Amino acid sequence: MKYQFNIKRTLLLLIAFSFLQGASAQDASIKYRNGMVVCATPDAAKVGLDILKKGGNAVDAAVAVQFALAVTHPEAGNIGGGGFMVYRSAKGESNTLDFREKAPAAASPNMYLDSAGNVIPDMSILTHQASGVPGSVDGMVEAHRKYGKLKWADLVQPAIDLARDGFKITRLLAGSLNSHQSQFEKLNPGKTYFLKIGGWKEGDLLIQEDLAKTLELIRDKGRDGFYTGKIADELVEEMKNGNGIISKTDLANYHSVWRKAITGKYKGYKIITMPPPSSGGIALLQLLHSVENYPLHRWGYNQDSTVQLIVEAERRVYADRSKYLGDPDFYKVPVDSLLNPAYIDLRMKSFSWNAATLSSSIQPGSFVGYESDQTTHYSIVDHDGNSVAITTTLNGSFGSKIVVKGAGFLLNNEMDDFSAKPGVPNMFGLIGGKANSIQPGKRMLSSMTPTIIEKDGKLFMVVGTPGGSTIITSVFQTILNVIEFNQDMQQAVDSKRFHHQWLPDNVNVERGALIETVIDKLKQKGYKIIIGGPSGRVDAILITKDGYYQGGADPRGDDTKLGY
Repeated sequence: MKYQFNIKRTLLLLIAFSFLQGASAQDASIKYRNGMVVCATPDAAKVGLDILKKGGNAVDAAVAVQFALAVTHPEAGNIGGGGFMVYRSAKGESNTLDFREKAPAAASPNMYLDSAGNVIPDMSILTHQASGVPGSVDGMVEAHRKYGKLKWADLVQPAIDLARDGFKITRLLAGSLNSHQSQFEKLNPGKTYFLKIGGWKEGDLLIQEDLAKTLELIRDKGRDGFYTGKIADELVEEMKNGNGIISKTDLANYHSVWRKAITGKYKGYKIITMPPPSSGGIALLQLLHSVENYPLHRWGYNQDSTVQLIVEAERRVYADRSKYLGDPDFYKVPVDSLLNPAYIDLRMKSFSWNAATLSSSIQPGSFVGYESDQTTHYSIVDHDGNSVAITTTLNGSFGSKIVVKGAGFLLNNEMDDFSAKPGVPNMFGLIGGKANSIQPGKRMLSSMTPTIIEKDGKLFMVVGTPGGSTIITSVFQTILNVIEFNQDMQQAVDSKRFHHQWLPDNVNVERGALIETVIDKLKQKGYKIIIGGPSGRVDAILITKDGYYQGGADPRGDDTKLGY
């Protein structure tokens, strides 16, 4: 009976996959030459595309999309959070912008511990003290100052219109708002933001008047419209009312940082990605090298050998992340050592095809000379071939769930991305240590992995995703889906994913990602398979051989691709 069930299940999966391939093949025929935006909501995608059509470049569109997402995607889009940008010009010049949040000056290493030295539950997640100093507004100002073409005010105005006039919410956003109603009420006494008697439903109009006023100040005064004056006063007052620690000095002193991109190679492709305090870029390059010499293409997509190899690579890379990654302004991150091919090869020699490696037997690697994430992503390419990959976040869904009274924007809970105590996991189960300890003015470690790929010196792919600890593995597998398994961009994004992060020692698998026989083979080798829900929301753009832009918008969310 079990044999018959497996045959039926396999046939059903094959039929479903064939249907998906057909749908994706039809979708793949939709290509654009002039520009493309792929992001989390249809309204924000339209804003970005309109900017491109008006002659704006990829950075102009990115700025407009960032502010539009702060209105239409409150779970993660933000002006109260931060993020990372990877930029590549049409001429091949690359740069990255770190507008990650910072710990306030009053932060301290043990601020989330009780008198017995134990982590206080939810203090780094659902309180005013969970918030780092926001970086998004400064980041957009800095990106526009360096690369923008159109007037700043014209890039912020569409978001103001969406906030003041309202937009029709989707089924997913309605469900998300409803599921957080009790937390909004509890954490925002005397405020009515995001609350609706009787609950939200698809098609309801979400109007955010206070947010519109805040955006007007940013439109008119740029950086000063957020970090000084009325908004700064309201943010600091909110902090005082909730025993938070962000001060006016913290806001005035915040500045985003331009950092040199880290680059690597994978089978002739050049990978351009984010350096620390993102852990994503280093981890991605380690993962790609770990699997480069194996015949993934011959083994096939999500087959048992493919899955086993990827899981074992992920196990070792996440172990390294726990010890060696942090803010490079505070901690000497051993980038060259971590990316040394010989080191990565040595790490991979310790696994056996016969049985799963126990994570308890894997520790961060060692080498000579060492001194001791709810999120959203958008990918944009303009008419000239300039490209931007930006991942931005409040951390948890709706951040801390606390809205700044009068200003109408959500506060982040990024302080949870620090290591509150060595060896104690954060909300995503990630383990950290000294490199990611809390220090005043320090940027917390992130998994965000905005990435741009070249082939033969030409733009090939722009990719990234939200998803906390699954960001790195989602980007990694999407890249492999295109390069190794010949999937088009939408197929690569649609394809089911799996994730392993060293600890806990589980392989989390999207429902339908692996056929029964593959699961059985992996279980026989000692892998603990956990079947779960969606993983990540990848938004990506592929440049085809004939020079057209082909988008991949993740069906796991309201993600939308628009081009012309």
